[in-house]
Amino acid sequence: MSTFSHGRGVLLLARGDEVVVDRVTGAADEATGVPCTPATRFQIASISKQMAAVAVLLLAERGVLRLTDPVTRWLPDPPPAWSGITLHHLLTHTSGLGHWPEYPAVDLAGPAEPDALLAAFAAVPPLFRPGAGWHYSSPGYVLLARTVERAADRPYADFLADELFAPLGMAGSFAGPAGGRPDVAVGYEGGRPVPSWDLATVSLGAGDVWCTGADLLAWLDVPRRGGLLAPASLVALTAPHAPTGRPGEAYGYGFFVGPLAGRRAVHHSGDNGGYKAFAAWLPGTDQRLVLLTNQAEVDPAAVTSVLDPDGS
Repeated sequence: MSTFSHGRGVLLLARGDEVVVDRVTGAADEATGVPCTPATRFQIASISKQMAAVAVLLLAERGVLRLTDPVTRWLPDPPPAWSGITLHHLLTHTSGLGHWPEYPAVDLAGPAEPDALLAAFAAVPPLFRPGAGWHYSSPGYVLLARTVERAADRPYADFLADELFAPLGMAGSFAGPAGGRPDVAVGYEGGRPVPSWDLATVSLGAGDVWCTGADLLAWLDVPRRGGLLAPASLVALTAPHAPTGRPGEAYGYGFFVGPLAGRRAVHHSGDNGGYKAFAAWLPGTDQRLVLLTNQAEVDPAAVTSVLDPDGS
């Protein structure tokens, strides 16, 4: 695996409110020669789950839904096997639903019809009863995004744009297909462009968001400074709800909570076809780290070497 110094994309490190590492390198689109710039948008892949989690918490604060709601309340024709699964179970990956390898009938590059996708999920029995284990599940977050759409009565991408990105000043961020937007990086693997995954349906809520580096750094102010959410919701967002099985690590709502570079951190990585991403906040040293790259060979774990152990 290559390190970021040999890759393309954006690497940012902030201590407090000061950005101390700001690297932008490589091509956003090799075919046209357009370089990566601070305005370039990248797929953040599974870091998108944090936006889905915050959307659910916002609707819970407004009394539109409850985290204890069974997911079957919000989905059309749900299978009986999902009757015990709550929104909390989906948020924490404790629902028993599988990840993509457990659903070989699903083509990540799609496209897929929403109800046909839910049927593909429903055709595979849960791996365990709700709350009885932990298994990372992007399909679970697809169900959360569908829940947000039904509860808010508007498209998921519109909800994120209006209720999350606009209030935080994340003007370069959006959810869903690029749709001809400018400043969009093309994903590469093995030196060749990779067709984008289906961000409208298959990756909805699980890996559908595009961000600039600065926008993703600003996003980390949600847990850091309390943006968007009430205090109780912020506590729930990064609480260690479910042990993942790795030493000292648990999952909150869209965040891993555990050690990073020897210190407590809330963090998440992302891996879509042709893109890698990483975002972390270390409360003890108030460091925020963001990596966005359109080169599949970049190892997100390698960029943690830029963190200062003492935050000085």
